[in-house]
Amino acid sequence: MESILSWQVISLFGIVLWIMVSSFFNVTQKLRSLTQQWVTHQVITGTPLILQIQSFQHGFLDTLFSVLSCAVSVPFYTAFLPLLFWSGHSKLARQITLLMAVCDYSGNLIKDLVSAPRPSCPPVRRITSTEDEKENALEYGLPSSHTLNTVCFSGYLLHYVLDYTQNRDASVILAGVAVACLFVGLVGLGRIYLGMHSPVDVLGGFIIGLVILGLWLMVHQYVDAFVVSGQNVTSYWATLSFLLLFAYPTPELPTPSFEYHTAFNGVALGIVSGIQQTYLQFHHENVPRIFTRQLTLLIFMRRMVIGIPTILIVKLCSKNLAKWVLPVVFNTLGIPLRSSSYIPAINGSTGTRVVSGGPGSISIPSPWVLKVRSHYTAVLPATIACAYEVR
Repeated sequence: MESILSWQVISLFGIVLWIMVSSFFNVTQKLRSLTQQWVTHQVITGTPLILQIQSFQHGFLDTLFSVLSCAVSVPFYTAFLPLLFWSGHSKLARQITLLMAVCDYSGNLIKDLVSAPRPSCPPVRRITSTEDEKENALEYGLPSSHTLNTVCFSGYLLHYVLDYTQNRDASVILAGVAVACLFVGLVGLGRIYLGMHSPVDVLGGFIIGLVILGLWLMVHQYVDAFVVSGQNVTSYWATLSFLLLFAYPTPELPTPSFEYHTAFNGVALGIVSGIQQTYLQFHHENVPRIFTRQLTLLIFMRRMVIGIPTILIVKLCSKNLAKWVLPVVFNTLGIPLRSSSYIPAINGSTGTRVVSGGPGSISIPSPWVLKVRSHYTAVLPATIACAYEVR
């Protein structure tokens, strides 16, 4: 018991200490000065290669790479993760969720830390076929989050499938690795073809993704054991999620990256809380899996028909509730509320105080500002809902 509490307290205290030290020594600016100029130079020198790739412009390629860009994106998570839970593969679902949360936080942190630009448009032709892509284009470039996420997603999915099937056939493993590499390669090439990233961004995303995937494969069993049977799980994860908001670098210019990782931290917290409370009922290792007699395709389809509308309704209702409640609560408390989208500023206060410094420095309003993004207001309760089995 004492050892469990000790590592939790030490880890949280370590983050607090890092926030204070990095802010005091201005670590963000020092690291940015070491990396930004070099990365920017690589982006500029990589422009001819981007233009050469884009010289093969074709409607089919535009569609293909735009569709691939939807992989490991917010709409993809919304549709794919609940399906994993309802199919009986709860361990895969929660592991993918937490791994993607790590990827999202790490990738966005590095983006805003380095603050290196995307390829200049023009001369580069940038294709943004969805609203999500248009918002993604407002972020900094290095690393390519799509490439990073795809490496980790496809790599862990391959690991899970091979482990679940206990397949040790070298040809099957080689085929799986080839498919994963092809998928990653197409996503990376697509990011360049669409004008969203330069080659150095894609290469950076690939390398960082491999590092995160390797580390995750070393610790994922321990993380899963803590989530399903640990002590103080929800309180620890909530505190961790809150501290990570402050352990985030201030970008050179405002970007949506902070809001993106904050949203997915809410997803991870919702999944962890839901799993921890309902593991023995719905998410243990002996639950029926899809394509078995206990969980036929018909039952699975019924879960989808009931579950997906439920998630969307919960998301819509809680978002509208937040839009109504938050301004009233914060106005009553005298706390200014600033929104990037649908909640107007309260008391006419929009000024922020930037705590300059290291990765622990973020833009902190004076006295406080809550930033809310319309896409994700309801993501936490919605994901807790999707963690429960639809009977």
